[in-house]
Formats: sequence, structure tokens, C-alpha cells
Amino acid sequence: MIQFQILSGEQAGNDIVVRRFPFSIGRGAESDLPLAEPGVWDRHLRIDFQRGDGFMFVAHSEALTLINGQKVESGMLRNGDLVELGSAQLRFWLAPAQQRTLQVREIATWTALVALFAGQVGLIYWLLR
Repeated sequence: MIQFQILSGEQAGNDIVVRRFPFSIGRGAESDLPLAEPGVWDRHLRIDFQRGDGFMFVAHSEALTLINGQKVESGMLRNGDLVELGSAQLRFWLAPAQQRTLQVREIATWTALVALFAGQVGLIYWLLR
């Protein structure tokens, strides 16, 4: 669904894909994304998905949380937002969609077309006898 690209700290360069909500980020072991960077609180940020609205976040009231350089406590995340939690920097992205394979449908379609062609050839042969 969404992913975070970690831009700074020990985990820099990693991409974290989020599939379940609520999703929490913080220093604590119970966090879905634990970050041990300076300035990150135990329960720094929580993200929820709300149908019709999008990805809403709530930050700990005393924790430093910046979205695109603006200090915030809650709001909505948008694709490409820069999220700063203490000294940790993350980029919020929509995860790439994975296309389902259509191989079974394609095989069934080609099989049906070959059967139809064979049936027509058989019918023409029967009519011409």
C-alpha cells in the first residue's frame, strides 16, 4: 500500500512497505518501524488509513515531527512527503502496484479460439461431404 524510504541514520537506504494499519513509528520495541535515532520517542508517530480521506497521522504531542519542514502534530500524508522524526528522515511513498498475472485467462482464451476454429473446420468438412 505505502512505503517509507529511510533517508538518514543506521537504516538509510532501506524501503519499508506498510500493509497493515494502524502503523507506528518510534524507538520502542513495540513499534512497527523501530528507529533508534536521536530525538525519536518511543511512540513517535501513528499512521491510520481512512477510506475517503487517505493516510492520516498523529504524532506524540511533545515529539518533534516535521512534514516537509513544517512542525505538525496531526494531518494527512501525501505522496512524496518528507517526514522528519527527531533526526530521522523518511520519504512517504505510495507503494508500486503489482499487476496480477493473466496467464491462466490468456491460455483459456487461446484454447477456446483453437477449439472454435477446429469446430468450424469440422463443420465445413461435414457440410461439404
